[in-house]
Parts: sequence; structure tokens; C-alpha cells
Amino acid sequence: MASELKKKIFWRAVVAEFFAMTLFIFISIGSALGYNFPLKTNETEPRTQDNVKVSLAFGLSIATLAQSIGHISGAHLNPAVTLGLLLSCQISVFRAVMYIIAQCLGAIVATAILSGVTSSLEPNTLGLNTLSNGINAGQGLGIEIFATLQLVLCVLATTDRRRNDLSGSAPLAIGLSVALGHLLAIDYTGCGINPARSFGSAVVTGNFVNHWIFWVGPIIGGLSASLIYDYILAPRTSDITDRMKVWTSGQVEEYDLDVDDSRVEMKPK
Repeated sequence: MASELKKKIFWRAVVAEFFAMTLFIFISIGSALGYNFPLKTNETEPRTQDNVKVSLAFGLSIATLAQSIGHISGAHLNPAVTLGLLLSCQISVFRAVMYIIAQCLGAIVATAILSGVTSSLEPNTLGLNTLSNGINAGQGLGIEIFATLQLVLCVLATTDRRRNDLSGSAPLAIGLSVALGHLLAIDYTGCGINPARSFGSAVVTGNFVNHWIFWVGPIIGGLSASLIYDYILAPRTSDITDRMKVWTSGQVEEYDLDVDDSRVEMKPK
């Protein structure tokens, strides 16, 4: 913890998670609210949301931001992804906590800005995740678990440093996985595979009905994906001592980083 706390590059990563999360929420939820504009009078039938448009907005925004800040923070942009990578021993406990705080704050800030931008829209749920009619809590929880599981499994597979067969764009693959999760879950729960995104809407609207589902489901899904990938599909050879070092001090990198105010210099070990 102390080693990361003193590094400017660590705090840049935390800021990157906050900033990118703010952009992600503003773009993605803004696209979901956009089908209500322009407001029309004497409209007898409400317009319906285009699920493909919303799913692509979430997926493409994640892909774009992952490409933009992936080299700075890893572009988790989701507490479920952060916890999955923590269990996979790729980040420290301290980094995971700080990332989740930054993600949640970014979601709140972006949702608050959207609240002002869309203030003329009534009623305005600001993308609040709720269970659809006919869906009970258990069913909604199951949807969230499996939608998140496929996302975190994709993240672990496309960022696995042991692989030499990867081709194409990892951010695009992860973005498509986010879009796929929305295509699956959006009609059932609004798709809460990102707990921070759900938290931001709940805080700004003051509505926490069934909110636990959108934390418990993604957390179970993310941790399950990590266990399946790291212990069944692609077992890691590191022993418990090495894993504990990562949890306490951070990932061992291939380079030493010499950081000052003006530059980051990488020196091979």
C-alpha cells in the first residue's frame, strides 16, 4: 500500500478512472434518455427506446475510453471488473478500493450533470435501474450475474499477459461484450452490470428500491468469472506468497518506473 501511495503514476490512474467514468456515464445514459427528446405536446403514444442504440452507446463508449486511458489505469470503469481483477491478483487491495471510490464519484458527478441537462424531461429517472414488470428479485439477480460474468471473462481473457495469440483490438472486444450484456439484460433490469453506474442514478434520484441487486449480481458475476478463468480455464502457477505480494504491494511489472513531474521513464529490469 505504502509503495503505491507515494507514486504519482498511481494517483494519475485514480484520476483517470474518475474522469473516464464521468464521460462514460454522461455519454451512455445521455443516449438512453435522448429518445424522449424533443418533447412533444399532444403525443398520444409514448416513443419506445431503441435498445440497440443504447447498447451500442454503452459498448462503444467503453471501447473508446478503454483505448484512451487503458495505458494509464487499465480502464476498469466498473467495480465488478475491478473486483474480478483483484481476485485474479492483478491489482492491490488499496488500488481496488481507490478505483471503486473514483468510479462511484465519477458516476454521481456525471448523473448530476445529466440531471441539469435533461431537467425539462418529466418524469426523469436518469437511467435508474429497476426490475421490469413480471421480473422478481431472484430473476433479476440471475440476469445481472450472467451478464456480468461474460463481461469480466472477456476482460480477463483479452488482457491476459500470458497469451501470445491475441490479435485485433482488446478495447473493442470488451466494448462489444458490454453491448452484448445490455442486449441481454436491458429489457429485464435496465442492465446494471456496472454497480457504479447504478449507484450514480440511485444517489441523484434518491431511489434505492432493489438497488442491492445491482451490486450483488455484478459482484457475484465478476468474482465467478475470475475463479472460472484463473482456476479452471487458464490456471495461474503463482503461489499464495506471490499473490499476497500483489494484493499488498501491487502488480509486479516488467519495468521499473522512474517518475518525476515531467516524464515517466521505463527502464528494463
